[in-house]
Amino acid sequence: MTPPLGESVFEVFARKSRGEPLRHIGYVDAPGVELARVYAWKTYDEENWFEMCVVPRGAVIPVNRPEGPWARNLPTEGDDG
Repeated sequence: MTPPLGESVFEVFARKSRGEPLRHIGYVDAPGVELARVYAWKTYDEENWFEMCVVPRGAVIPVNRPEGPWARNLPTEGDDG
């Protein structure tokens, strides 16, 4: 998977045990998905995580805060995603 052009920030989510919800634990800067995975694992290794995920920041779509930090990710009118 290739992040959107120019994307270098990845949000990091993790859970400590099966059944626990994923929670946002931070972010990493990386030139691509594979390095984002490595950076996230090495940066947030203080816990024994059951699962960890990285998401390109540009893929986060705000639902109820159009003025928030991800406002630039809002689809434009007529954009089906």
